[in-house]
Formats: sequence, structure tokens, C-alpha cells
Amino acid sequence: MLKIGVVGVGHLGQHHARKFMAMDNAGLAGIYDAKASRAKEIAKTLGAYRFDSYGELLDACDAVDIAATTTAHYELAKQALTAGKHVFLEKPITSKLEEAYELLDIAEKKKLKIQVGHIERFNPVIMKVEHEISEPMFIESTRISTFHKRGTDVPVVLDVMIHDIDLILSFVNSPIKDIHASGIGILTPSIDIANARIEFENGAIANVTSSRVSLKQERKIRFFQKDCYITLDFNTKQAKVIKKSANVMKYLPKILMGATDIDPEKLVDQQLYDCTDSPKDALTMELESWIQAIIEDRQPVVDGYAGTKALEVAVKIIKIIDEQVTKSKIKV
Repeated sequence: MLKIGVVGVGHLGQHHARKFMAMDNAGLAGIYDAKASRAKEIAKTLGAYRFDSYGELLDACDAVDIAATTTAHYELAKQALTAGKHVFLEKPITSKLEEAYELLDIAEKKKLKIQVGHIERFNPVIMKVEHEISEPMFIESTRISTFHKRGTDVPVVLDVMIHDIDLILSFVNSPIKDIHASGIGILTPSIDIANARIEFENGAIANVTSSRVSLKQERKIRFFQKDCYITLDFNTKQAKVIKKSANVMKYLPKILMGATDIDPEKLVDQQLYDCTDSPKDALTMELESWIQAIIEDRQPVVDGYAGTKALEVAVKIIKIIDEQVTKSKIKV
């Protein structure tokens, strides 16, 4: 049984620790948090062992789950990898590209696994319809939420938008041709609202919008491809797949002749997927996937390279927005 240590037991980390305690092929060695009071609280709540230092945790485990703040990812992961421990890193992999590249280099040399917490890959609804998504040519995603202090140590692009960036890159098999982006800070000195238009060399286009200062919560993504439209709601865990019906050719001549009495529903086939009763939640499947990758010595579903690829795009978007802000200030 793999012994897992969890570093950072805030909003997310506490749930990670709880999941490991319920697994058959892995166990929670213990937890560590830079805030001793928080670590004591969670250790008492879960009945888990609390380490007094990160070094003690590393000595006691086979792999480390890092759910600390993004800006701490690099140092914590580097120590773990250097000590020969497999690593799970909450998204984004790091806050800086050069840090991610260094972690990948260490992991490759030591033959260790890195998995990045792009949890939407394991959302039951995306797993249910991913077989339907093939060569999408237009993608539109919206990920907005009410304001929370958590995650504001980085721009919304790294905190929120990166989920959809990762998903889009996993479905569009083409290099990026160009990126257009805009954004603004509202409640923090950083970027709180952002929109990006990502153009791929194969002609595909993705329009991505993220906000952490909205009055509502919405997490949706839509895929448009030849003869098919797919819409997913990550909050409700429901998806709809609409395909061109075989009846189209039957009614097309009438439509071309100007007929207006054709029922639109006869032209398409619709299928609704409801995953609200999925036996496992996304976090459980994500962490189990990482454990299995270690045990079976295989590549994680969202490995360090996938996490870095998403970070590269996110960093480009942030740079474009920052340059626009700089130009605006100069004009004034």
C-alpha cells in the first residue's frame, strides 16, 4: 500500500486527505501545513497524523499530494522529487514556466510521476461524452464564479481559466497559431476577468471566458464540429449531444423550396447525458488515477507535460493582457 502525505490542508487539501483515508491501495501517512493551527484542526477532524515539518512528512511517505497555494508549488514539489517521491500537484503546476520545466526535468531523470490537478478531465460528464468529441472547430467555454479570497495569489487565468485551457488542448490536436486576449482587475491588483480567443493552425477557434467576480456560478463548455453540437454543464453534470439526423436529406428539398412547416426537431437527433448519480466524484477518480499510474508504472492522465502545456498558454494570455494594460497606462 502506497503511503501518501498531503501538504496544505486548506479548502482543497482537507478533501484530498479524506479521500486517501478511504482508499484500498493507498493510505494517508499524514498531513503537513505551514499553518500549524490549521494542521491541528484538520488532523483532529480526520483522525490523521500531523507532521511538525515537511521534511518529516517526506521521510514517512512514498508520494506527496501538494494542495498548498500555487506560489508554493515549485519549492514543495522540488523537495519531494529530489527526495525521490512521486508528486500530485494541484493546478496550475507552478506559477512560472521555468519552474515547471525544472520539475519536469527532475522527474524525468529520477523516473518519477507528476500528475497535475486538472480535475475537469475526471468530471463524470466529460468522461461520459468525450468519445463524441472529435475534431471540434469552434469551442466556447464560460467559467465564472462569485469572489473568494482563495486563489487570488495568481491571476484568474491561472486560477480558473486554466481548467478550460487544459480541456481544449486535450481535444484540439493542432498547434496554436495565434492568441488574442483581454482582461482587467476588479477586486484585486491582478486579473479578475479575462477572455481569450485561441486560434489553431487547423482552423479551430476557442473562445474562453473566466471571471471570479461574478454574481453567479457557471461552468459550461460547448463544442461545435461537423454535423454535431455538444454542450456540457459541469455544475449540473449534464450534457446534450445534438447530431444531424438522417431525416435531413428527406426534408432538405422541401426546405430549399421554401417550406416553413418543418419541425426543427425532425432535423436533428438529441441525446441527454445525466451524470448526477455517478458512483464516484471527480476528485476520487482523479486521485485514484494518480495512484494507479504509480502502481502500474504508467503515464498519468494529466501528467506534468500536459500541465505545463496548459501553463504555457495561460502565461501567454496573461502576457498579452499585461501588455495591453501597460500600453493603456502609457497613453494616459
